[in-house]
Amino acid sequence: MSRDPAQLHAAERAFLALPRTATLTTLRPDRTPHVTPVRFTFDASACLARVTTRAEARKTRHVSAGGREARVALCQADGFRWITLEGRATVSADPVRLAEAVHRYTARYRAAPPSPPDLVVIEIAVDRVLSLA
Repeated sequence: MSRDPAQLHAAERAFLALPRTATLTTLRPDRTPHVTPVRFTFDASACLARVTTRAEARKTRHVSAGGREARVALCQADGFRWITLEGRATVSADPVRLAEAVHRYTARYRAAPPSPPDLVVIEIAVDRVLSLA
């Protein structure tokens, strides 16, 4: 059952705070799914997930090619517990947005993310949550 991301339960918020890897699903130009492992952060108050990556990564190019209609799914799983965050995605190289993404990543994973020269952030405005957590 899908729900509004503003209605997350405490257990779901706690699960999303664990330093786990997730999968990010984007759509290729032919509309087939591209799934890749990522580390991410989730700001529950803003319903915003962030993934830092390279500007030339396929996932980044897929989101950029999708324009304002680019939808993605981010799924974190641990055994039979899982949560999927869905929403519209955008790519940003804005230094303020990047700094916030790096700050949150470092707090969650206790280490800074890789910092290639073409670092960008994929921001996902989460509008749908599915879970068994």
